[in-house]
Amino acid sequence: MGIRTGHVLAGKGRTGAVARVAASTHSELTVEMKRVNATWAGVHGRLRRWSLLALAAGMAACAGRQGGAGPATDDGADLPPGLRMRTLDRKVRPGITVLLDDSVKLIAGKRVALVTNQTGVDERGRRTVDLLFSDPRAQQASVKLVRLFAPEHGALGTEDREGLGDERDARTGLTVHSLYQRTTMAPPDSLLHDVDVLVVDLQDIGTRTWTYVGVVLYAMQAGERRGIPVLVLDRPNPLSGAFTEGALLDSSLANAEYPTGTNRTNGFAVYPSPLRHGLTMGELARLFQANLKMGTRLSVIPMRNWRRRMWFDDTELPWVRPSPNMPNLTSALLYPALVPFEASNVSVGRGTEQPFQRIGAPWLRADTLARLLEDLTLTGVRFRAERFTPDQPGDNKYPGRNIPGIRLEVTDRERVQPARIGAALLWALNRVHGDSLRLTLPGFDLRMGSARVREALLAGRDPDAVLDRLLPQVVAFEKDARRYHLYR
Repeated sequence: MGIRTGHVLAGKGRTGAVARVAASTHSELTVEMKRVNATWAGVHGRLRRWSLLALAAGMAACAGRQGGAGPATDDGADLPPGLRMRTLDRKVRPGITVLLDDSVKLIAGKRVALVTNQTGVDERGRRTVDLLFSDPRAQQASVKLVRLFAPEHGALGTEDREGLGDERDARTGLTVHSLYQRTTMAPPDSLLHDVDVLVVDLQDIGTRTWTYVGVVLYAMQAGERRGIPVLVLDRPNPLSGAFTEGALLDSSLANAEYPTGTNRTNGFAVYPSPLRHGLTMGELARLFQANLKMGTRLSVIPMRNWRRRMWFDDTELPWVRPSPNMPNLTSALLYPALVPFEASNVSVGRGTEQPFQRIGAPWLRADTLARLLEDLTLTGVRFRAERFTPDQPGDNKYPGRNIPGIRLEVTDRERVQPARIGAALLWALNRVHGDSLRLTLPGFDLRMGSARVREALLAGRDPDAVLDRLLPQVVAFEKDARRYHLYR
């Protein structure tokens, strides 16, 4: 089972009033009480609103002391003198907005290097690149954007191949230096020699295997090597921050070392966390800083108004494809289930309109496999036999061939457990197609997280029992991770 984290903070505003009525006669007291009662009936609603606003303002001040609150809108004209204050802007604002509204002093007068891509936008869809380059708030603070870096898939997020070259950003004229060749790389020392601060603004998808997490770690390491402060502009975990599940990456597979010519890293297997970690990018950076004992001068610029129970579509922020094969939130949710099969001869739907929502292969007996998976009665998901044709898939699996497959349909996202789906798929595929299924090692283990889990499932062990034995590790991780939470 998965571990549900996240807490809902419920508070009550309480307004107390003390009235002294000086009356020399009973009739005077009666008249005064009637006046008080009539007045109370008219102002009761307003007093209640004032108390809630006071509570909200207190919460905002508390969040501000933690670096997470930003400016609010001025909407307090009808408040009593003691409570005239700005009410909260309740919309979710990403880290770039909070930086420019509240914390621009951190980059004032600095030469800035920015690691970002197409996902680096504010709530209005404006690019972080443009905001740091020409927004009046940045210009007034004398911010100078001097260097750009892009991770896997390039600056526009459209590339699905290795060996990405440098690009030129049309609006700023700056070169966008690629951090992805055969694997993910760190910003090189030679391009940081004249940089005062390194800023990272990338969208995570809540899964351990996402290479942008590696980029954040490597940027922190590069900053530490050069003595440059690193700012991580936080963004939502699209899958919410309320669930933690799946196998922890085995410590023998994790490699958090700084990537060099002799130390081959991959960028997606960097830390022993569960497959679905339940953290934001900024929280992961804080965890890396502490648990890897890093000396990076790290600052995380939190979002405003995000809560752990929020899924991405609750935020009203624009969904920008984090990669060519991540078209929507459903693909992001099922990605943890299917990503291990990237290292297999099973298609995960690349080259179709529903990548990471289906699997397929020419040898698949789809009806038999669908019935077997349905018999497991996994919560929040159904399995349906189908056929699909990958069109120029980035993984080159079965291009142009109409192949049998299984479509995964999410019926309840609050109950679905993608890690258990992945385990069930491996168990079922091996049971029905043990003679045809091929796994690439160690790639499969690096994604699923554990050779022992793979071996147990291929030996026919019950998928639920296999994952249940991992629960103590998942609970221990979640308990430790709470220390780095920035949101309730």
